Amino acid sequence: MRIAATADLHFTPQRLSPLHDQLNRVRDEADVFVVAGDLTNYGRPEEMEPLLNVLVRLRVPTIAVLGNHDYESGREDDLIRMMTQEGIKVLDGTAYERDGVGFAGTKGFLGGFGRGVLTAFGEPAVKTFVHASIEETLKLERALSQLRAKKRVVVLHYAPVSATVEGEAREIYPFLGTSRLGEIVDRHGADLIMHGHAHNGKCDGQTSGGIPVHNVAITLLQAQSPPAVYRVFEV
Repeated sequence: MRIAATADLHFTPQRLSPLHDQLNRVRDEADVFVVAGDLTNYGRPEEMEPLLNVLVRLRVPTIAVLGNHDYESGREDDLIRMMTQEGIKVLDGTAYERDGVGFAGTKGFLGGFGRGVLTAFGEPAVKTFVHASIEETLKLERALSQLRAKKRVVVLHYAPVSATVEGEAREIYPFLGTSRLGEIVDRHGADLIMHGHAHNGKCDGQTSGGIPVHNVAITLLQAQSPPAVYRVFEV
């Protein structure tokens, strides 16, 4: 299976025409299209509606997770409903299998990496924050446990390893993802992980267990030579 993937479109109606033109070749190059979060800029239905017009016209099965920007206006349930009605598979602690390939996904959350992972100690606000991170990790674990396919692809918005956020200011690493997510994938196994969010990170990394991790933020892809708006993987 050929999978085209991108993230962090931050779509606004002003980007309709150029994005449509840039994505027009997806149907010729991939069997599935994945969007790893931040489809919209402010999480508003009026942003999502024209984007859906672009995605539907691609005539390629599309899989997505939401990103933090998609939660900004508190309309995430409306966005998910709009996407689902158009046939897009939205993964939120859920799984989807197609042509022998299983997809497991969730938004993920922040929290830090390795020894820098924040733990639930101290003030109630800290414990609430850590609980949110752990809950997203458990959602990913539930999604992975639902898969029966031997080939597995994990879709996240937040990074599961620090390697693919390198290039960002080190001060914000804890806000770009958490290694809790990577540890869960190592436990259950996968062929690859794709995520966004780290606009200035690196394209490639791996978990401590050796599973490839790919940052498909559109800003990174556009900085490549030649520039692109999606990347194609084979599983």
